[in-house]
Amino acid sequence: MWIIYGVIAFLLLMVELVYFKVADKYNIIDKPNERSSHKTIVLRGGGIIFTIGLWIWSIVYGFQYPWLLTGVTLAAGISFVDDIHSLPDSLRLVVQFTAMFLVFFEIGVLQWSLWWLVPIALIVAVGGTNIFNFMDGINGITGGYSLAMLTPLYLLNLKYGFMQESLLIVIVLSLLVFCFFNFRTKAKCFAGDVGSIGMALILVFCLGRLMMATGDVTWIVLYMVYGVDGCLTIVHRIMLHENLGQAHRKHVFQLMANELKIPHVVVSLIYMAAQLVISLIAIYLVPDIILAHWTYLIVAGIVMSLAYILFKKKYYHLHEEYLAGLSPSTGSKKES
Repeated sequence: MWIIYGVIAFLLLMVELVYFKVADKYNIIDKPNERSSHKTIVLRGGGIIFTIGLWIWSIVYGFQYPWLLTGVTLAAGISFVDDIHSLPDSLRLVVQFTAMFLVFFEIGVLQWSLWWLVPIALIVAVGGTNIFNFMDGINGITGGYSLAMLTPLYLLNLKYGFMQESLLIVIVLSLLVFCFFNFRTKAKCFAGDVGSIGMALILVFCLGRLMMATGDVTWIVLYMVYGVDGCLTIVHRIMLHENLGQAHRKHVFQLMANELKIPHVVVSLIYMAAQLVISLIAIYLVPDIILAHWTYLIVAGIVMSLAYILFKKKYYHLHEEYLAGLSPSTGSKKES
């Protein structure tokens, strides 16, 4: 079995290298601007390897989750096109909702007894997927945070058996290949929307299968760090009367990387460590009682929210100073 995984890992590496050649030839790149957290031109779309990994797993292990494969391919495909040529938000949302519906079908959520829950769950899941996409801004954070979610999911799968273990392993292998080129000081590639949206759908599937198997929605705690940062940043931007569709640098990880000049890799490791600690406490220290699970989810959410607010109160003025130095007309840095 491990020989098969070794072959798959080698194949994923070769596919990623071939993609780099294609991206370089067709100029699929990410150019830095005043809103970016990077300073050099980097290849975009390296996260396509996540969808390719899902396809390789499906071919090798017999297309066991066809609706997941269809949904991820659909959403990743439109995201890849958007990475190259910007598409209307409305089109991307329609495709994302369609893809999420297919993922929900695979999870087994689409039941008549849950008819009232499905629309709410769809909106929350698509929103969470886009938060995952928004958080893709510095070297290592998408790949690292995904690993920080898949590790506890793998441990929980050993206990509950809610999905095929081989799929989790292959997705981890695709992440390790991606991180080899991204989780470094000078990244070779970025995930792009194709990577972050594709991975988000895979993680929704894994979390959904776990929740359905245990009847416990509090396992959303495995997404706590991103969830708090993403949701509270949206609230903050609404309070500032900003256009939510416009690029920005207001997430905590962006302030850490840009204003505080903490190395990208270190920031990504902080996010990984925070999520792993929260998740491992939930798995090994919280009693296996639903009331205890809900209590821990609420307490962890309050603690993370307070940490977010205190951090913003202390350091957000640095971002305001940065914005004050931008030209109002062009958004570029004023000449000194």
